[in-house]
This record gives sequence, structure tokens and C-alpha cells, in this order.
Amino acid sequence: MLSAPLIRRRQKILPPSHPNIGIEVAYRKRLYALLDEMANSLLYWLQAQYRKNKPRMAQDALPATDLRHQMRQLSHRWESRFDDAAPKLAQYFLTKAKDRTEGALQKILDDAGFTVNFRLTAPVRDVYQALIGENVGLIRSIASQHLSAVEGLVMRSVSEGRDLHTLAKALEDQYGVTKRRAASMARDQNNKATAIIQRTRQQELGIRQAVWMHSGAGKHPRPTHVANNGEKYDVAEGWFDPAIQKRIWPGTEINCRCTNRAVIPGL
Repeated sequence: MLSAPLIRRRQKILPPSHPNIGIEVAYRKRLYALLDEMANSLLYWLQAQYRKNKPRMAQDALPATDLRHQMRQLSHRWESRFDDAAPKLAQYFLTKAKDRTEGALQKILDDAGFTVNFRLTAPVRDVYQALIGENVGLIRSIASQHLSAVEGLVMRSVSEGRDLHTLAKALEDQYGVTKRRAASMARDQNNKATAIIQRTRQQELGIRQAVWMHSGAGKHPRPTHVANNGEKYDVAEGWFDPAIQKRIWPGTEINCRCTNRAVIPGL
């Protein structure tokens, strides 16, 4: 719970705490490094197999069989690689996000005249582990979706008798799609982790209300989020968004960059 000198004071609305861009960038770079390694490996081995037995006609079964076999081996190798790497990357990211979120919240409270001492409580540990689990699944899904898309491109290339240059260009385009998805995931997970950890700490401190703050960012803001800017909501229950007919919190929906300002009641 919050502790402060026992003096009469008015209600206070604290400044917002925003997701740390540096953590998002560092996380995205590590994710890109994994994806670059996978993409380069796929291109190298598929080019080698393609040159070894170049498809000549759609009914030429041998090249298709060889390429499919090569693709399955590559998929198995890289899915295993991402299975091993995902927990480590997720833990690195969530630890950074948790420490930064708690540090920012602690400074805001200190500046407002409140003394806090954050410890690893059961609720924080539970949400931390849940966030890691979700992040691991998303990292692995990026790899599996990319590998599935690449296999489809390879098989279509064989069936339509395309040359190696055309296949390489298609692989490059698909990698661009995957990297954009990874960047979106890094941003979204950073927003979500910050929001959930912050909300958990607010509840532990006995903060019952907060003010919804629309970010003003993004090309297509949610109209309901814009309309709710500056409105109070219950920290425990969240705010009922009429657009999706459920209760939510700032930063928890996909690509939501909204934040909040905690409300300290007057004495």
C-alpha cells in the first residue's frame, strides 16, 4: 500500500508511464537476428537444391519431391531452433519490461511524495510468467508461419516452372511480410507487458481508479478509445469498450498505445 505523510491533501492524478521504446528496439533487433539467420539459411539451401535439379515441367515429379524433402528438413531444423530460442528471448524481453515499468512507476510515485518498495509478489510473478508464455508462443508462430509460406512458394515455383530468380524474389517479399509482422508483435507486446505489469502494481498499491489517456498515435485510432480520453475507469474491472463489447485496459488490445494516469484519492 502507498505510504505518505499524514497531511490533508486533495485528489492527485499522477503522470502517465509509457512503454520504453529502447526495450522494444532491443527486442526487435534480437528477433530480427533470428529471422535473418533463418531466411539466409532457407535461401542458401533452396538455391542449392534448385540448381542441382532445376524443375523443367509441372509434371516433373523428381525436382518437386527433392525440394519438398529439403524444405521439410529445413522447417524441422528451424522450428527446433526457434523452440529453443523463444523462451530465452521472451524472458530477456519481459525481465527488461518488468524492471523498467516498475522503475518508472516508482519514480512517479516518489515524485508525488509516496514511498514504495516493490517486491516480487505472487500476482506479479503470475502475470510475468503468463506474459512469457504468450510471448514464446508468438515467437514460435512467426517462424512456423514463415516456413509454411515459404514451402507454398517453393511448391508453386516448381508447379509453374518458374526460374530461380523468380523464386528468390518471392522469398525476399515473403521475408518482408514476416519482418513487418515481427515488428508489429514487438511493439504490441511491449505495450501490453507495460500495461499489465503496471495495472498489477497499481492494484497492489490500492489504487482503484485511473484516467484513460489516448495516445494520439497511429493512422487508424479506435474511435471509442479517442472518445474515452480523459475519462476515469476502475483499475480492477477495466473500461467497457462498446465497440468490442468487453472490458479492457489501456495498451492491452492489439496495437493499442493508450496509457493511463493513476488517481490518488484525497484525504
